[in-house]
Amino acid sequence: MIMDSSFAMKGGDGPTSYSQNSSFQGSISDQAKALLVKGIQQNIVLPTDPNGTMHRTFRIADLGCSVGPNTIACVQTIMEAVKAKYKAEGIQLETLEFQVFFNDQVSSDFNTLFQTFLQDRSYTVAGVPGSFHGKLFPKASMNVMHSSMALHWLSEVPKEVKRPESPAWNKGKITYSESAPEVIEAFSTQFQRDLEEFFRQRSLETVDNGLLIILMPCRPDGTRPSESLFIQGNECLLGHLLVDMAKEGLLDEALIDSFNLSVFVPTAAEVREVAAKIECLSVEVVEKICLPRSLGPVFQNPGHLSRLMRAVTEDIIAKHFGPAASDLIYSRLPKKIEERSLESPPPPCLGNIERFENLFMLLRKNAVSN
Repeated sequence: MIMDSSFAMKGGDGPTSYSQNSSFQGSISDQAKALLVKGIQQNIVLPTDPNGTMHRTFRIADLGCSVGPNTIACVQTIMEAVKAKYKAEGIQLETLEFQVFFNDQVSSDFNTLFQTFLQDRSYTVAGVPGSFHGKLFPKASMNVMHSSMALHWLSEVPKEVKRPESPAWNKGKITYSESAPEVIEAFSTQFQRDLEEFFRQRSLETVDNGLLIILMPCRPDGTRPSESLFIQGNECLLGHLLVDMAKEGLLDEALIDSFNLSVFVPTAAEVREVAAKIECLSVEVVEKICLPRSLGPVFQNPGHLSRLMRAVTEDIIAKHFGPAASDLIYSRLPKKIEERSLESPPPPCLGNIERFENLFMLLRKNAVSN
């Protein structure tokens, strides 16, 4: 599957780039660091040849890596955890070589990503452009595959929500948070289909006893899809802004009707249910992570929150509405955020930061008997 319009986080290293406005995602990764280290050290099986000889090469893939320091920090954490395991087994690290593969959409700014690497890094790197919803690597080639804050992006917007004649037409909305049940069902079905294919492809590309580790936004078990604060935030801030601009004659209403963010936020139970369909994968660790209070000021500062949203969505907004309209949209977004924050009560997405949840899950590729 290929995204109907490939887009990526905003490249470069300027003031509105993802590289300069991804501390929010970095804070979530920092919270998951202890789980990542513990999960690897408790579940990794060091690769050996059939005769018992330890492999010298250890391969890591970061899927949906984007651009900036977060992906590098995650990979560094994985390598340090693996090294600690080797040391615990009494194996000399001088014989160990790491190969790291950074994957993202073909339009991602790999040049900026590679410019951020330290010159004295002790591992080789490669960029792998393409959607993680499909095949990326040779069979049984990766020891650890990792994806952080990326799996809520779908391979495409469900086709039925873009058709005016469909009961699931999502007119005037950019997400499913305020939409008809048919719209929600379309997004949910697309997510399940995409996630199953993601797990299936990764199960083929991972070595026996290899690990697949994911960190992604989630919502509390038992809640409805429309109750995701992540989804609500995009609708009540960016979505409502677009509608306001159409009413002022600044945007074409038809362009809004045909625009949807290709995202879905699941529960942990929904993710486990999909993973269970892949027989060779077993779920070893499941943990929920709430956002730290330290991120509160980001949501309370319209300028900061606007830049964060721009770094994530500008590419897709500019491709759909045009670069000039995109600049106008983001110039007005801080004011929209400020107006919503002054409401009594403010929208839930601008309230208690700890109500935003994220899912950490570690899966093992079980050896398949011949």
